[in-house]
Amino acid sequence: MNNLILFFNSFLSYLLLFVIMIALVVAACIIGVKLRKSRDAKLQAEALLEEEEAAES
Repeated sequence: MNNLILFFNSFLSYLLLFVIMIALVVAACIIGVKLRKSRDAKLQAEALLEEEEAAES
């Protein structure tokens, strides 16, 4: 019985570690997508501004 308790303790420990790692990967992906979209929007706004300035001259 003692070995079974130790096994479940170890199993739950590794399961918790796995869940934490998955949560970190998901958070990193979400942050990366947000940063990329922000950068793309900034570059697009700069390109539109340059086109407007070129059209005015």
